[in-house]
Amino acid sequence: MIAMRGLVVSAGLLIICFWPALSPAEWGKPLGGAYDGPEGKPRVVTPSPAELGSDERATMAVFERATKSVVFIANTAIQRDPWSLNLFEVPQGSGSGFVWNKQGHVVTNFHVVYGANSVTVTLADRTEYKATLIGADPDHDVAVLQIRAPEDALSPLTVGTSQDLRVGQKVLAIGNPFGLDHTLTTGVVSALGRTIKSVSNRTIEGVIQTDAAINPGNSGGPLLDSVGRLIGVNTQIVSPSGAFAGIGFAVPVDTVNRIVPELIKHGKLIRPGLGVSLVPDAMAKRWGIKGLIIGKVSRGGGAEQAGLKGARETIAGRVELGDIITAVDGKQVVTLDELMDVMERHKVNDQVTVEILRGTRHERVSVTLQAVN
Repeated sequence: MIAMRGLVVSAGLLIICFWPALSPAEWGKPLGGAYDGPEGKPRVVTPSPAELGSDERATMAVFERATKSVVFIANTAIQRDPWSLNLFEVPQGSGSGFVWNKQGHVVTNFHVVYGANSVTVTLADRTEYKATLIGADPDHDVAVLQIRAPEDALSPLTVGTSQDLRVGQKVLAIGNPFGLDHTLTTGVVSALGRTIKSVSNRTIEGVIQTDAAINPGNSGGPLLDSVGRLIGVNTQIVSPSGAFAGIGFAVPVDTVNRIVPELIKHGKLIRPGLGVSLVPDAMAKRWGIKGLIIGKVSRGGGAEQAGLKGARETIAGRVELGDIITAVDGKQVVTLDELMDVMERHKVNDQVTVEILRGTRHERVSVTLQAVN
């Protein structure tokens, strides 16, 4: 028996397709209980190789060690029921983090815990702890939490360095994408020295680009080298859809290793500065000035001691511009972002050479950096 089963239109032609009309039993007719042929038995299992590849074994060993350090972070906010006026917790987001030391400090991204009224950290053994926010640096998207957990339950990651990374080097990312805990992805360092914008709209320099799959929930998790050393903190992805598209970014460990101790000690990053307040970049641009206009000079600070001058109001009520900073340590600075990038290479009490425009004269002065908020 022949039956028409479908119509296909192709290149303007109507093609009528026919094939046999089969009864249901003929599609997969049972062979019966008495049948003893090979089709009615499980397939023969092919033995696994005696030895896995060395690269596979190394990856598995890194995961087994490092996964003990990776944590799941849940961020909740408190809301009020408009009818009963009762308070209740609402899940606000989740992410990853990792154990920093035996004192219970946990490192993650700032955006993972931003706006949280309550943060819960779940260790690899599934135990949960309420976490306290110790400190945060939104400009680098880094935050430090602390949990009260027994020391034997805490397994800090081994810290490496990011200064000697090379493009093509193998990397591993561990995190909790979409709430799927302790997921391992692998890839390579795709590029070095990238710049991205933090949640505070500041530029983060020296960022690692990787093709190891990073998805929502991976944020704050570790990026590791092939021997399991921490080389970065997974932070952002570039994707039109919001899911992984082959480009992920990690804050380099050298930056993290500098910031985290400051956050543990002070709750914030103590930055070196010149001791001046600056006129907004947009205003300087509007006036056609290529440099940083000093608005005020802090009393007793390094800038005042170096003789730098800020803007002042004349008797006639007009504003007279002060010194204009054009370069620091030989690097041209036109925006506040560029100045802060230079400052990050220094510590409090370091001396820097500041090039200024004073009226029509170019001058150089030496300024001792001071701690600023």
